[in-house]
Amino acid sequence: MEKDKALTIIQILKNTYIEVKPELIFSSAFELLIATILSAQCTDKRVNIVTKVLFKKYKKPEDYLQVKSEELEKDIFSTGFYKQKAKSIKAVCEALISDFNSKVPENFDKLVGLPGIGRKSASVIASNWFNIPSIAVDTHVKRLSNLIGFIDSNNPEKIEQRLKELIPEKLWIDTSLLLSKHGRKICIARKPKCKECVINKLCNSAFK
Repeated sequence: MEKDKALTIIQILKNTYIEVKPELIFSSAFELLIATILSAQCTDKRVNIVTKVLFKKYKKPEDYLQVKSEELEKDIFSTGFYKQKAKSIKAVCEALISDFNSKVPENFDKLVGLPGIGRKSASVIASNWFNIPSIAVDTHVKRLSNLIGFIDSNNPEKIEQRLKELIPEKLWIDTSLLLSKHGRKICIARKPKCKECVINKLCNSAFK
């Protein structure tokens, strides 16, 4: 019954947001990797503004290693936590050069093993570039999974596992994108638009 409900919810969202796609703008696996690092504690909209300039300046891992940290920090300053992000970018570029011939690995476990890349980031890259079935648990996916009633947990790995149990593998990639889209557009954290919500009859938290 729970699986039927979850599938119905995802299908309704799929019919509502017909052309769902990542909010981040990128043209390669490497650009997506850098954008994903920058997106931590930052809106995708802001990241896209920064990367529009950044990706013209730095085209490959070697480019990021050749520049001084201070300059890179200045380039990514507006995304927040710029010192840590600059360190992460340099560390991941070193790993790509030394272990993967400057290419982003297509293997999920190898993605997770990269410096500064956790399960969420690995899932974003795996699903949105390599088309590997994955569920990326961002803040929206986490929040909506609890509100709708899929799970009662703030642990991203438990949420990911639960969603994978409830939803068929062929819909995993869409699930992340659909829940994120719905979280941005309708189920807004501070003021959810429950009246406008297409899944309000199936949501445990509607109108509460």
